[in-house]
Amino acid sequence: MTEHLDEAVIPTGFDVPVEPLRRAAHYSGEPGSIAEARSFASVFLDQLRTEWCATVGVRTEGAVLLVVSELVTNADRHSQGPYILELEGTDELVAVTVYDSSGTVPRRFPCDPERVGRHGLEIVHALADTVVVELVPVGKRVRAVVPVTAE
Repeated sequence: MTEHLDEAVIPTGFDVPVEPLRRAAHYSGEPGSIAEARSFASVFLDQLRTEWCATVGVRTEGAVLLVVSELVTNADRHSQGPYILELEGTDELVAVTVYDSSGTVPRRFPCDPERVGRHGLEIVHALADTVVVELVPVGKRVRAVVPVTAE
């Protein structure tokens, strides 16, 4: 964006959109991978605060870390190979995407407080604005978008 003043061109802002912060990590499924993924996400949120001046509150941080835990745990348990955690964020949202080698689409079970286990996708849906599961040539991709709030 530019302004003209006495035939001089004065820049007034950015002419190109700012790219979201993006980071990705690969995990083999070895013991400790889920904790490593949570730590990776925590560092990402700190970078988002610094580089985007995002006001990531305690509630958002907890939601993102829980979504990472649930999606990475599902990939760890149900795929036969390595998986990838991809994080993308701005001052408004954080997208958590996990790619794994399983072609089986995860099932979201109805809410049942007496059921033991299988609450992962239910939790992800409760914390995220959108959850999308897509089959990809090497397996599947699960993407959850968490809104950023100052709380």
